[in-house]
Order: sequence, then C-alpha cells, then structure tokens
Amino acid sequence: MIARASQLFLPTLRDAPADAEAVSHKLLVRAGYIRQVGAGLWTFLPLGWRVHRKIEQIIREEMDAIGAQEMYAPVLTPIEFWEATGRDQIAELFHVTDRAGRRFLLPITHEETFTFHAREIQSYKELPQLWYHFQTKDRDEARPRGGLLRLREFVMKDAYSFDRDEESAHASFERNRVAYHRIWERCGVEAQELKAESGIMGGELTYDFLAPSGSGENTLVRCENGDYAADAEVAQGIPRAPTFPPSLAAPEEIETPGVTTIEGLADFLSIDPAATSKAMPVTTEDGRIVLALVRGDDRLSESKLLSALKIGSRPSTDEEIRAAFGASGGSLGPIGFAGEVVADLTLREGQFVAGANKDGFHLRGVEAGRDYEPRFADLREPLEGDRCPECGGALTFQTAIEVGHIFYFADKYSAGLDATFLDEDGTEKPLLGGSYGIGPARVMAALVEQSHDENGIVWPASVAPYDVHVVVLTGAEEIGEQAAQALAKAGREVLLDDRDLRPGEKFADADLIGIPVRITAGKKSLADGAVDVRDRRSGEERRVNVADLGKEVG
Repeated sequence: MIARASQLFLPTLRDAPADAEAVSHKLLVRAGYIRQVGAGLWTFLPLGWRVHRKIEQIIREEMDAIGAQEMYAPVLTPIEFWEATGRDQIAELFHVTDRAGRRFLLPITHEETFTFHAREIQSYKELPQLWYHFQTKDRDEARPRGGLLRLREFVMKDAYSFDRDEESAHASFERNRVAYHRIWERCGVEAQELKAESGIMGGELTYDFLAPSGSGENTLVRCENGDYAADAEVAQGIPRAPTFPPSLAAPEEIETPGVTTIEGLADFLSIDPAATSKAMPVTTEDGRIVLALVRGDDRLSESKLLSALKIGSRPSTDEEIRAAFGASGGSLGPIGFAGEVVADLTLREGQFVAGANKDGFHLRGVEAGRDYEPRFADLREPLEGDRCPECGGALTFQTAIEVGHIFYFADKYSAGLDATFLDEDGTEKPLLGGSYGIGPARVMAALVEQSHDENGIVWPASVAPYDVHVVVLTGAEEIGEQAAQALAKAGREVLLDDRDLRPGEKFADADLIGIPVRITAGKKSLADGAVDVRDRRSGEERRVNVADLGKEVG
C-alpha cells in the first residue's frame, strides 16, 4: 500500500512542547504521532495509531499462540463487582452515576469483570481457561506526566487465567511469562523481568517487566556483576555499616532542645546519622496507629510498608501522633509506645539513638529486643552506595518504564465474586487466577526512549508506521512514483512524501518520523533510473535501480 504525505494528517513540529522533559514526549509530539487533549489525555494521530496497532498485533499473535482467547468486555462496570472484592474505594477509580442513580465505575483493570464471566465455568473439565482483550482503561492519576508515560486514559492488553489447582495455575503463569519475552523481542524493546510489588492489584507471585530508559516512573536496581536485578519498590541493598557510639546497659535520656531532624540530631550529638533511628507513624485503613522505624540515613519505602502491613495506610496526623505518643514529630521512638512497631532489618543489631516520646528529648542506646519488641521487615529504599545482597558488588540505579506486569492472585477475586467449580472429587472449589497486563502506549514510549538519535526516532521495522519512506524531490515525481509502486507491489507499506516542500524539510521530517528505510528520488534518478536507499539506524546509503527495489529493500 502507498500513503501519500500530501493527503495525510502529518503535523510535524520544529520545536518540542515547552513542558516536555521525556525524549519520547518530545519526539512523538514533534513527529506528529500524538497530540494532547488534556492532562494525561492524548490522541494518537494516524502515524501514532499505526504504531500502536502494530504493537497490539504482535501481542495478539503471541497470546493466541499460547491458546489465549480474545474477548471484548465493556469499560463501564457495575460498582457491585468491585464492592464484592473490596476494591471500590481505590483512589484512582473514576466513579459514575447514571440518570437512574445506578452506580458504576471506569475500571483501571478488568479482574472483576472477567471473574464475573468465569462464574459460568462449572466443571474442572472446562479448565484451564485463558482470556484476554484490548480495552480502554481510565485512571484518576494525581500527577499525569511524561506524554505516554503516565496517562489518565489508555488501552491495555489484559489477560486472565483460571485454573483448578496451584500446579495448573503456575503453568498458566509460566506460559504467559514466556510469551511476554517473545513479545519484547518481536517489538524490539529491551525489557528486564523482575520480582515486583503487586500494590493495589493484589497478588502473591508478581513480576514487572521494566524497559531501561532516560525517563520513566520506575527504577531498575541492578548489580554491577549482573547477578541481581529488581524494581526499586522491592529491591534489597546492603547499606554501609554504622559507626556506633559506646554501648550502654540501658537507654539513657538526653535533652535535645529544638532538635527535630536526623541531620540536626547527628550534628548535636556528633554521631553518625546511621546510628539513629527514624520514626514514621502511620494510620492504617482500619484505624490503627503503627510505628514504622528505619535507620536515620534511610528512607521508608511506601510499597514495602504496604507489603509489611498487608493493609493501606497514611501518615498519621499531628493530633493522632500527640494522642498515641504524648509528643510531637521529631521526638518519637518505640519505647513506651503501646501500638505495633515494625522495624527495618537494619535495626536488628546495634544500639541506636531514638526519640524519647517527650518533646525536646531523645534516648541513647536503644536496642531492639531488649528495650522494645518490634516485628522486623524490609522497609528501606535501596540507595546509591548500597551493595548487592547476592555478591556484595555495587548496585546501579537506572530509570525505567514499566511495560508489563503479571501476577498470580489465587482466589482473591473468585472468593469475592463466588466463582467456583466442581472438582473431580465432587467438591466445590474457588477458581485460581492470574492477571497479565501490557500497555502498548508504554511500549511505544519505551521504544522511542531506547531507539532515537539527535535527529529523531529510529523505529524497529516490526512496529514502524511504514516499511519505507520514499522522498521525492522536485522534478523526480514520475520515478518516485515508480519506486513507490515497485515497493508496494513487493508487499511493502510505503509512505510517499509528495509534498511541495524543500528537500531539507523533507529529509528532516524523514529522520524525525524514523521509518527504517528512506529512499530518495532526485535529479540523478532521471539519468540512471536508480534511487538512494538509506538505512535510518546506521546511516549507510547505497544506490539501487528502481526495477530491483522489490527484492533489494526488505
């Protein structure tokens, strides 16, 4: 097929939007692939939608290859489904009420809807099942940003498996995991599989696929020796050892007037900040106040805290803190606190300086196990300078884009929605499920982040909007048409730039748009019947006769 640029909606721009920071944001807008409608809301223009559909098709083919069945479920969802699973109060959900007062929501994912349909499965003989669809998702993002990186509305491929037992469910999980690696390879995107945090999605066995990039919402933590990698949300690192002051037989109270920060405390006492503990009181969704403790030089990981508590939480208010501790923030500690204390693993050994739960005072020599009884968990964010937990090598931190997420959720959704089947022994059992998501728009952004140069995008051939970009210069219209026809006859998808523009403008647009092969028909072509064939990635050029284009240009 031949698409003529003179007839296309192809609004390329010389300059990037003023608010654009991510390379993918800048280039996709400049090259005429996407346009913004509102915060987190983007239209895919003709070129952009062609790339999106090609990514979708690769995903579809690989899902079909493992026996998945494509369906189509609605976006508008009765709220009762989500009430049944306890997810109706997730902050990112859009809620809708119809004219009759019936309540609905716009889902961020479709576990509930697909599990609702799975209730029609009656016997173990109908299992396993693997279903998927491509559907719009809506998400009330607090801070949409980065072009396609954090959207309020997007298309997602989400698949759901249903099985009779753990062995079968894990086999389904493995088939999807392997299929994802084939998808990344075919799309031409580098993506690393990592143990991940399930977050609001729930689930027991969960993996992220992160694409290293210059911009993104995730951080990929890797060992310099290549034997450890994880998403920062779950990554573990070995921090430097603290320099402790002399040990004490019992905690010793010390007045610290006006000292309310770790830095101020360390300076006041002339001690290593790593020899202090940082108190972070949180209030859980069921109203309990829990004290989270990390080392003074560390930061508390919200995702790890969620995993440790198994329930959502928020920072406690000043009033709640005063009521629970008898002191204000900056003087808080575990001794004397009546609630649960969850301490980071780095606090297991050693004596630390902690708040005395008395304004203006701290305690030296506070020791876990002797002076208070915490529950230990990994709570700290890994930091630059940490060592690998496997080999002790240095950890590196790389910004990344999450392009896929898979997790096994067991009976989390079938229990709430009463999705059961009769097993071979005649007993009724809940279906065991898994969820498998890919965001084609995220894949598109990751490809641009990973594959571009100073002139524009460099698309892999598998997802490029067209196979060949034919640039026709003034006077060579006829031979340019012949070149396009020869390529189309050979099955190539051709973008023919027949616009009345200067050569420099056409060449700049060709580099910006990023189609893998550029063919130029100019004055020399009139003399020798040949055209220049240029590889977008390498820049290599060769002269090819128009009659040979079909077999010479892949």
